[in-house]
This record gives sequence, structure tokens and C-alpha cells, in this order.
Amino acid sequence: MNTAVLDAVLEDAVNSGAVPNVVAVVADGTGPVYEGAAGSRVAGGDEPVSADTHFRIMSMTKMVATAAALQLVERGLLDLDAPVEHYCPQFGELQVLDGFDGDTPRLRPPASKATVRQLLTHTAGVGYWFFNHDLLRWEAATGTPNVLSGANVVFSAPLVADPGTRFEYGINTDWLGKVIEAAGGMGLDVAVKEGITGPLGMDETSFSPSPAQRENLVPVHVRGADGAWTTSGIELNPEPEYFAGGHGLYSTPRDYLRFQRALLGGGEVDGTRVLQESTVEAAFTNQIGDLDFPAAIPTADPASTADFNAGPGYKWGYGLLLNTADVPGRRRAGSGAWAGLCNTHFWVDRSAGLTGAVYTQTLPFVTPEVYQVYVDLETALYAAR
Repeated sequence: MNTAVLDAVLEDAVNSGAVPNVVAVVADGTGPVYEGAAGSRVAGGDEPVSADTHFRIMSMTKMVATAAALQLVERGLLDLDAPVEHYCPQFGELQVLDGFDGDTPRLRPPASKATVRQLLTHTAGVGYWFFNHDLLRWEAATGTPNVLSGANVVFSAPLVADPGTRFEYGINTDWLGKVIEAAGGMGLDVAVKEGITGPLGMDETSFSPSPAQRENLVPVHVRGADGAWTTSGIELNPEPEYFAGGHGLYSTPRDYLRFQRALLGGGEVDGTRVLQESTVEAAFTNQIGDLDFPAAIPTADPASTADFNAGPGYKWGYGLLLNTADVPGRRRAGSGAWAGLCNTHFWVDRSAGLTGAVYTQTLPFVTPEVYQVYVDLETALYAAR
């Protein structure tokens, strides 16, 4: 593999100002085959980022929590077709936000009960403020913080659609974390540690980073008035009231690659199995039927995210976005992928026997210039093989 061309993509991304820093890692069936980095941990600083630098992986947490849930299914402790309220009675109290009377939210009962499977597939009807204007308005009207607050009150947020009627990206996996705790009889942090990160040797992955790990953390960068990257001071709640299955993990590119390799290897890496091969196959299989992952999701909060334009032909498995056709010059059909709000991104291409990830730490999410770094790195990788 010509790694120099990959290094050049990363250096160009930083030198052009597209990102303040960037790390990329790649593995195939034999193990890691590439690590590259460019830029400083703090914009303008002299401490370089590396594959051992810590990042808020945000929604890349979702696939880890999903794997923890699937482990419970394998053990017969969790029924995906059971109503969510069977494990979390509070969910049964939620109603559907059906508009507003002036500034007063208008609520109605849901047409059906959401199932645990629908939490895994983002079809349970719950949303995120940054992709749903009505939910953003509800939070403002009720004074309820968004999910990044770490407060349990976020679980009072209403549904924004009837369960099973559409793909709506939202706090499904945070609810799933509560289900895991109820079904497994342990905290989500323990379930992840004992079932996934511990067996895989992912010692740098945690809901609660140590002081040393926090010192090694890349700050969230935003553009200042002059357009240059600057640190924002944005942080997740260091003492949240619950462990967030949707966004709460911190990790390093090298550490998370262990988990990616387990997915690439059908649930096993270096002789350690964390999921059955049939379970992994299901995760990479369309689980939303005739529903589609939206080709375009407009932003409701431009400070948090740009418009997300995946394009047509995408489905959702368990915790993974699936492309149904080859992406020319890039990943093959059936690859699974997802990303984190602060612009971390991974994919697993089982057909090509390849998995990779790209990390920076900026807001808003998926701006065109940051997304282009993902595209350029992946394109260069497949061309260099």
C-alpha cells in the first residue's frame, strides 16, 4: 500500500484549513495496515495528534451500545420484539408531538407501542433537536435541555413520529442503554466494559476518562470570527446522570479500531469473540424493510450540524448505515458505517476486507469541507491498495 498518498491527504486537509487536525487508521483481515495524522491536538499548538490521542467519539458510541444489546439477545436476556416499556415503563408514558397551539406543545398517544428492535433501527419515533425543528421548539417551550446535558430529564422528550412509520435519527440508543441496564441487571458502563472493551483490550475507551486521558483529549474546535480554528470550550457533562449509549464514549483511533476489526472479522478479532457471526451478519443486513434512510436531512441547528446529504440508496442495519450499491472508487455495497457529531467517522467494508476511520474534533458536524476529507482519504485508500 502506498501510504504516502494517504499521508498527503491528511496534510493537505490541515494545511488547507479544512480541519485543525486529523487522524486516520485502517485495518484489513490481517490487522492494522495504516496509521496517519496531521496537525496539533490544539489548533496552533505544538503537540501533535496521533492514533493514541483521545477523542469524543459521540455517536460512534451507538454501535458499541448496540453490540452490548445484541450480546444480551444472544444470551436470551433481551427480546428485540418486546415493547420498550416492558424494560423501561417510562417509555410507555411518551406521547407524539403533533404540533403546537401557539407556544403550547400539542401531544397525542402513539398509534402503536415502540419495540426494542425499533430503538436499534431508529424507527421508534424519538428524535434529536439538531435534525428536528419541532423537537427543538419543544425543548425551548418546556425548558428541557438537549441530550448532551447528561440529565435524565431528556427522557421526557416526546416522540416526533409514530413508531415504525419512518427513520428518525434520535435518542433511540440512549433509551437502548436504559433497556440494556434493565435487561442485563448492570450499568451500561459495566456491560460495555465486561462485554466489549475489556475482552478486546480497549483500555483507552471509557464513559469516564481518567485525568490523564482527559489531558490527552482533543478540544472541540470551531471557526472564529476570522475563519481560523479555535478551541470552543464545549464539553460533555463530566458527571452525567446516566451513561449515554448514544454518545457518551471517549476513545482513541487505535483503540476503536479493535472494535472495527471485530465487526470486520464476523465478531472476532485475534481469537477473541464478542458477537456470534450470525449476529454480525444481521447488523449488516437491512433491518428497516421498505423504509429508507433519508437521502437528505436538513439541519435544525446549524451550530451543531450542517445538512446531512447521504444521497439515495441507504438502509439501516443494527447500529450501522448501509449502502446498497458500490460507491465508485470507494466502499463496496453492504458496507456498514456511522459517525460522531464532532466529526469522527468509521466504515467497515466486509466485501473488500477493509475497515477505516477518520477523526477530527470540530463543529458543526458534516460540513462540506470536513466531509470531503472523509471522501478524499477513502478514495485514496482504495486506489492505493
